[in-house]
Amino acid sequence: MNVALLVNPAARSGAHTHAASRAAERLRSRGVSTSVVSGGSAAESTRLLRAALELGADAVLVAGGDGTVHLALQELAGTGIPLGIIPAGTGNDMATVAGLQELDVEAAADAVAAGVTRSLDLARVTRGDGTSEYFGTVLASGFDSRVNDRANAMRWPRGGSRYNIAILIEFVRLRGIPFTLDLELADGTREALESDLVMATVGNGRTYGGGIPICPDADAADGLLDVTLVRPAGRLHLLRLLPRVYRGTHVNLPEVATYRVRSVRLDAPDVTAYADGDPIGSLPLTVDVAPGALTLFMSPS
Repeated sequence: MNVALLVNPAARSGAHTHAASRAAERLRSRGVSTSVVSGGSAAESTRLLRAALELGADAVLVAGGDGTVHLALQELAGTGIPLGIIPAGTGNDMATVAGLQELDVEAAADAVAAGVTRSLDLARVTRGDGTSEYFGTVLASGFDSRVNDRANAMRWPRGGSRYNIAILIEFVRLRGIPFTLDLELADGTREALESDLVMATVGNGRTYGGGIPICPDADAADGLLDVTLVRPAGRLHLLRLLPRVYRGTHVNLPEVATYRVRSVRLDAPDVTAYADGDPIGSLPLTVDVAPGALTLFMSPS
């Protein structure tokens, strides 16, 4: 096996590169040929990963968080080339989707060497200009995408706590946004919605923002996406809702609606959507499911 080991392009030292060197050493000790891929930017890393695949790499291992995994997904979706993940980022929600969040560096490398794989769905975003992009976790639009705007701009604190602080700051500016949605439901029927919403999320996985279960019933292997909509209900009422979001029990509240869909078109003025923690495009966007598009290494134990 020839493995391309992709490292967060923003990391020149620290956890990501240390994890990568440990993983490479472990894989090589198991007789697995391993080359490290790390450009100076996301675009350069993508080009280098593409070149590694063209030269014969038949598996990819990512050392990093959701953004680095997102780069790999664009090259691996639908190819059957398997992906391994070392959860070493600020947010590791894709590792949670994959059930790999508890693996340490050596266990993640061992999973690649063992070669046991499973198939997972991905979600595909199509923009108004016809370009498309895959994501693995959750697409956020509305309040939560504005939280992402703020959290990504914060230099302190590190880790998931910055999302908590960003939520509280953006909460002060909370308002309903006029959304239009066209949903293709699980049974193939369609439903159109027009409503003021605080936010609209589309989940292939359960969590975003470093572990917040916004789509608590999502299953990345069921061939469907989960949509969670939150209607305006007053700041004080929604503030009381936040603890339930962290427990994943918010879906039972009257101001929250959920759907299982094959696809959904989202439109709202002046809203940028985020997926896998990074901006993916301005609304309108269409999101559909790509069943079984990702092949993933899993722990053999």
